[in-house]
Amino acid sequence: METVIRNVGDLDTKDRSALERVVGHHLQDGQKVVIQLVNPAVTSREIVPNVAGTQLPYWCRVYDGLTDEQIGDLDRSIVRSQSSRDIA
Repeated sequence: METVIRNVGDLDTKDRSALERVVGHHLQDGQKVVIQLVNPAVTSREIVPNVAGTQLPYWCRVYDGLTDEQIGDLDRSIVRSQSSRDIA
């Protein structure tokens, strides 16, 4: 996977116009364009944004390496607490 990040204000007229055609609307100078090139064999679960400040901490990746079936099995096995306290 490859991630390309460009500041809209830094784009020349032709590149900006091309990207505006891709996204379907005008871009503003303060915006950034983030494009990810992904191998078709990669599942959507493996696509993680590589933009500063958007990555989750390591401990949030509890399902990494599991298949959809394994994740489903885990989800079905979760038992919710029947707490006696009042939650408003």
